[in-house]
Amino acid sequence: MVFQGEGLKSGGIAHGFFARQGGYSTGIYDSLNCGNGSDDDPENVARNQTRVSEYLGVPLTKLLTLYQIHSNKTVNVTQSWNAAERPKADAMVTDTPGLALGILTADCAPVLFAAPESGVIGAAHAGWQGALSGVIENTVKVMAARGAAPASITAMIGPCIGQSSYQVGPEFRTRFTEADENYATFFAPSADTSRPDHWQFDLKSFVEFKLHSAGVGSISAMGLCSYANAENLFSYRRSVHRGEQDYGRNISAITLTHD
Repeated sequence: MVFQGEGLKSGGIAHGFFARQGGYSTGIYDSLNCGNGSDDDPENVARNQTRVSEYLGVPLTKLLTLYQIHSNKTVNVTQSWNAAERPKADAMVTDTPGLALGILTADCAPVLFAAPESGVIGAAHAGWQGALSGVIENTVKVMAARGAAPASITAMIGPCIGQSSYQVGPEFRTRFTEADENYATFFAPSADTSRPDHWQFDLKSFVEFKLHSAGVGSISAMGLCSYANAENLFSYRRSVHRGEQDYGRNISAITLTHD
């Protein structure tokens, strides 16, 4: 299963937010686990990534992923690299056709960007740390430096953990309100009445807010919760609650198919 965003369906662009079905992995990684950082059989991960690259119409060597570090670092991509040379960053931008930008998630928000008229695309891994520290804004800035006016950019937020599944402690909320007291609006009181000092964080809405603040012209979100959709999506938090030793990673990717 592949989810797509209507706003990204444009000539010259191929993309997909890939669900966990249709791959070769087994057990807790069943089945389209694309995480190089997981403890899954590397051969199965490579076979899974090959299925993704074939869907996008690029060779496996052109499906690029990052060594994600929950940062705001964004890299400008002009050529491919192998898995061992992955840059430590959380977003990518390119104007080179044939390179597929892949983001791995398991509750964090994958965001795909496209400015078709300028021939520029981007992809970002927006967990709470990256979103708070500016990964969205940096992605837009790098796209603008490649010729894409922010108002011309379309951005789609893929599956991520939903607010009802994302309970956090008071220190987590304080990180946000100390940065901007208005960020309190992204927190609701915990649904667990036995924990009155806890909150439910709305990651999707916070990323949407960041996209609006960066001047992105068209923004949409799937609203699919990775935690609640065990059949379709991997989730780090769900794996912890189940006592599993590791977890699979969902992949979201975008490529320019021609000049």
